[in-house]
Amino acid sequence: MTEDPSERYPSKFRPWGEPVTQVPPHLYGRWKRDPLLRIANGFFSVTIPAFAHLMRPRNLAEPSTSRDLKVVAREIVAHDKDVVALTFVSADDTPLPRWTPGAHLDLLLPSGRMREYSLCGDPADSGSYRIAVRRIPDGGGGSVEVHETLHVGATVTVKGPRNGMPMAVPGHGSSAEHLRFVAGGIGITPILPMLIAAERLGLDWSMLYTGRSTDTIPFIEEVERFGDKIEIRTDDVHGIPTPDVLIGDAPGPVALYACGPVPMLEALRVGLIGRNDVELHYERFSAPPVVDGKPFTATLSESDITVDVAADETLLAAVLKRKPDAAYSCKQGFCGTCRVTVTDGLVDHRDQTLTPFERDQGQMLTCVSRAAGDHLTIDL
Repeated sequence: MTEDPSERYPSKFRPWGEPVTQVPPHLYGRWKRDPLLRIANGFFSVTIPAFAHLMRPRNLAEPSTSRDLKVVAREIVAHDKDVVALTFVSADDTPLPRWTPGAHLDLLLPSGRMREYSLCGDPADSGSYRIAVRRIPDGGGGSVEVHETLHVGATVTVKGPRNGMPMAVPGHGSSAEHLRFVAGGIGITPILPMLIAAERLGLDWSMLYTGRSTDTIPFIEEVERFGDKIEIRTDDVHGIPTPDVLIGDAPGPVALYACGPVPMLEALRVGLIGRNDVELHYERFSAPPVVDGKPFTATLSESDITVDVAADETLLAAVLKRKPDAAYSCKQGFCGTCRVTVTDGLVDHRDQTLTPFERDQGQMLTCVSRAAGDHLTIDL
């Protein structure tokens, strides 16, 4: 006789076709009887929705690095009267961020222009900032605006300080045994704090300060206090300095910091070919020359204007001919002020500022980057 499984296991088996007389236990029935599972159920029913809410993507505002400064001193620092030094303090008495030699400020001028100016005061002075600006009548208008609007008592919004040419101290970030400084004219501004720091630290250093004439050199009385560590040469008396004069005769290893016009920096670069004992750090105060450029066209989508960009011309320069109010500042691919979004075409990126993600999003800097093809369309 075959045994009926339903008699031995009445809770598990039921003869085929027999009606169900009670609701069978279901998968979640234990929640009603198990206190631990009830507590866990209540905990996760609250925490999981809360966690999902906290992780929801949000557009978070970037922290503001801007602040208002007040002009408390204004001084003419070149005999030709074209260079003015401005000293700022905090407009609301909040502490100013500390800075290191080589740093600069981004000035947001009343016109909407943004311009970069090197800090040229004492880095140990935590209560004020100092910049110096040469008036360039046929420039982009920023220097003229500074000279005409930023008088004692005026306020201006700034960003920074930021440092594009930090000074490495021998034995602390640099293997150099001697520091060599080279400044051309207004290029003294980022170099002057380095001289102050080098002297304060008791480092071995020397400097060549050059310009068109004595009248055009700013801070000449201030640098003369360093004595024979600084050699002052002017083109009208000594002629244009050769690379050997610029580099000096200090035995290596040497760290050379330079700021000035493009021809001076190019002479340094050529003169240092084959020199493995000199590390070169430099900052231009004008746009670098275009290298290996090809002509292309660019359409400004907001105005439907198409501009021709020559092989030796930057996209920014071509844009400014048709749209003079286009934003820019450093012209060297550093500050990011001239950033635009490319909506059509491939970009030959030549900056060191944008991240791979930003480039993938179509962003470019018009002051240095170019079209990789024949045409670009940008949101300008």
